[in-house]
Amino acid sequence: MLGEYPIQGRRAADISASIERAVGEGVLEPGQPLPPMRELAVTLGVNPNTVAAAYRTLRERGVIETHGRRGSRVRPKPATTGREKVRVDVPAGVRDLADGNPDPALLPPLAGAFAAAAERGDRAPVLYGADPVDPELAQAARAALDADGVPAGPLTVASGSLDAVERVLTAHLKPGDGVAVEDPGWGRTLDLVPALGLRTVPVGVDDEGPLPGDLRAALEAGARAVLVTDRAQNPTGASVSAARAGELRAVLAGHPGTLLIEDDHGHGIVDLPLHPLAGVTRHWAFVRSVAKAYGPDLRLAVLTGDAVTVDRVRGRQRLGPGWVSLLVQRAVVRLWADGAVDGRAVAASYRERREALMAALAERGVASHGRSGMNVWVPVPDETGAVARLLHAGWAVAPGARFRLGSAPAIRITVSTLTGEETGPLADAVASAVGPSPARSYV
Repeated sequence: MLGEYPIQGRRAADISASIERAVGEGVLEPGQPLPPMRELAVTLGVNPNTVAAAYRTLRERGVIETHGRRGSRVRPKPATTGREKVRVDVPAGVRDLADGNPDPALLPPLAGAFAAAAERGDRAPVLYGADPVDPELAQAARAALDADGVPAGPLTVASGSLDAVERVLTAHLKPGDGVAVEDPGWGRTLDLVPALGLRTVPVGVDDEGPLPGDLRAALEAGARAVLVTDRAQNPTGASVSAARAGELRAVLAGHPGTLLIEDDHGHGIVDLPLHPLAGVTRHWAFVRSVAKAYGPDLRLAVLTGDAVTVDRVRGRQRLGPGWVSLLVQRAVVRLWADGAVDGRAVAASYRERREALMAALAERGVASHGRSGMNVWVPVPDETGAVARLLHAGWAVAPGARFRLGSAPAIRITVSTLTGEETGPLADAVASAVGPSPARSYV
């Protein structure tokens, strides 16, 4: 069953570590069955309860899954492997529309903002014990949040959206707790949740955001937290509409103990209004990153929420990195003050590219989704085949497996750098790739 790999250990922690190490090294492959607990207990000479505890730890860490009498096996995409490995290697000469990056031409120059921040730091160096949040950044961020209807709350700063999400989850949840996540959804979030020992509970998504019925079912099944992308949902481009926000708020009102986390990473690149859900539950967090509009290397996200959540995040942060560099915070403030990014123009540019591709696909009978952001999501009958055919035709796109739990196959096309001249040929290639395989005859 396990080939030549010997599971070792006398304690539950040692047994689970032995199995997880084998999964991480690729010795135990995704989908591979593990020995029945009693059988392994006999082999190791330990009590079956010890093996049961080891398997429980592995389930909580997202390494294995259990299917009743069918036993336990390595998860098809265990947390230790990461969805980043489900990707396409782009050969030379192939157009890369798979990376999910913003258009570099739409990002602002950073030298001036950092020079100004550095000059200020030279005059008054930041030392231990300084306020971890720049007052000017807090004031500007709070004003923008107020304008968008985000409830009042204390504010802190994290090193990007994923860092903020992780800190909020660990501030409230314990291993084994369920987290309702969008399916399809952001691949790194789908990796993060099981890596923290939490359970992913999928919630379907359409163009207007998470489906209320699915969210209700997830919460009734015991999910203690929910992650929602307000705009520019990755990979589908969904944006929570006013009507959908009302429906979701009604569902959440029936579960006030739910931890709600909203990710508004599309701020600055989306021209659709924000319809926040925050304020219905006792504990909530709203995260707004600068990465998409100002550059992925600016590792900064503003986080607001209820007083307990923000206080816990701040307290844990003090014990680790301490704070996000004030140099970076002040550079971001300078970029905001100088109007370095014309958000409307950036949003219009991405919208034009998305809509042009979607229209071209529709003319060829291909359905697609992309209400906001920089991606177009195309359902396909055969994901692997579609990716391979497009690669052969000179186009690299992202396989939907990076973003899915149980939702239907699809491909993600990043349009951030797509030109008008490329739109037609790409649509032709997609239409050909998603159709039935050409008939072959063998002589």
